[in-house]
Parts: sequence; structure tokens; C-alpha cells
Amino acid sequence: MFKNMFKTVILLTVLGAFFILVGSFFGQIGLIIGLVVALLFVGGSYWFSDKLAVRAAGAKPVTMEEAPELYAIVQDLAYGADIPMPRLYISPDAQPNAFATGRSPKKAVVCVTAGILQALDRDELRAVLAHELGHVKNRDILITSVAAAVALAITFIARIAMWGAVFGGGDDEGGNIVGLLLLAILAPIAALIIQMALSRSREFEADRTGAELIHDGEPLARALQKIEAYAKQVPMDINPAQATAYIINPLTGRRVQFSNLFRTHPPTEQRIQRLRSQQFTH
Repeated sequence: MFKNMFKTVILLTVLGAFFILVGSFFGQIGLIIGLVVALLFVGGSYWFSDKLAVRAAGAKPVTMEEAPELYAIVQDLAYGADIPMPRLYISPDAQPNAFATGRSPKKAVVCVTAGILQALDRDELRAVLAHELGHVKNRDILITSVAAAVALAITFIARIAMWGAVFGGGDDEGGNIVGLLLLAILAPIAALIIQMALSRSREFEADRTGAELIHDGEPLARALQKIEAYAKQVPMDINPAQATAYIINPLTGRRVQFSNLFRTHPPTEQRIQRLRSQQFTH
């Protein structure tokens, strides 16, 4: 928990520093504006990261009456994991996928796509939900959510920097244009690399925790196999900054996609091999 909180503080500090840096290219007034915007974005990234993720997915909350089987599965798994019942959301995407978000177990959200409810059998769906609750139990949903929010914010401000370079700014216009162009190009790459560094080991651990929760790795192995196959065929319109939150990268099927130059998830084959080679006692 404390390790993830430390990483979260580092991420938010980087975000704040980035806004102040961009503001500094526009003189003293820009520096002050950058500081104010940094404080707003840092606070928003922490408090509203779950809302950003849910909104990006176009997801809607569901109740027990609206999705009784889904609710019953999650309620049973949450009891077994000794964590509070998370809020449940369903996104309209046809691609089978799922993610968890929120700044703490008490504020956790588990979101599944409409596609996953159609593509997986009950055991496989239960295994995927156990994986997502593994993220909640391991308390790494905060850093996942904040990392996504930071990446979104950096991409946003990088575009502003690009416009600033185009139209000029500050006293030393030539130096500012070069600096802003470099920021606009390199900042989104840096944000993606940060997400990559945080993502891989976290997915392996959530796989293990989820399999332990249901005492079997095989249903999750089958589910991962199915989800990746669908992801290669069924597109999902999601911001690349949010892709690392999902159990399988939803952008897997895009042939021309900058984020695919970097792998944000561990290879699915390795995850399946680990699940099938480990023993989980009943």
C-alpha cells in the first residue's frame, strides 16, 4: 500500500512539474498560470481519476436489479477477498474487456463491457472479475487510475504546447518554439513509458490473486485467451492513456497505433502459462 502511495505521489509531482514547466515558456504570467493549473489537475487526478476512467469508457452504473448475476458474482468474490463491495458499471463496447478503478477499496469501481457478458461463460466471467478484485485487494487501482489521468493530462498539455510553438510565446521566441515542440513530442512518450513501467508486474500479481480467490487458474487462462482474440478483431474507441487499466490492452487490434510500439501489458501467452503452471488449493 505505502509503495503504491509513494509512486502515486511521484506521478502527481511529475504532473505538477510538467504544467509549471510548460507555463514557464510563456514568461512569469505563464509560470503562475501553470502553477494554478498544475494544482487543479493534480487534485483532480487524485480525486476524480475513477470518474475519468468510467467516462472515457462511456460506462453506466448498474444495480442488483439490472444485472443480478453480475452483482451476485462480484458480491461473493468481494466477500471472499475481504474487501468492500465495489460499484459496478457496464460500458456499451462490443469488445470483451474489463477494468477496475478508484482511489481506495472503499471507492472502487469495477467496469465490464457489454461484449464480455456475451463472450465468456460464467466461470470465465467470474475469473475476470476475480482478477479485477485482485487489483482492488492489492491496492494498486489508485496508481493505475492516477497514471491514466496523468497520461491524459500530459497529452492534453502537450497539444497546448504544440499550439504555443506554432503561434509563438514568451520573449525568446525561437528558443521557446524549439522547447515547446520537444515537449509536445516527447511528453506523451514519457507518459506512456511511465505507464508501461507500472503495468506489467501489476497484471501478473492480479492474475495470481484472482486465481487464488477462485482456487483455479484455468478459467482466467481461457478468458484471457478469448479476450485477446476478440481484441484483435473487435475495435474499441478508447484513449491510449486509459488502455493500461483493462485486463487486456483494448488497442491490440489496431494496426497503426503509436501506443502499440510499446507493450503496456505482459504477453498474454506468459500470463496463461503462469496461470496453468501454478497450483491453487481449494
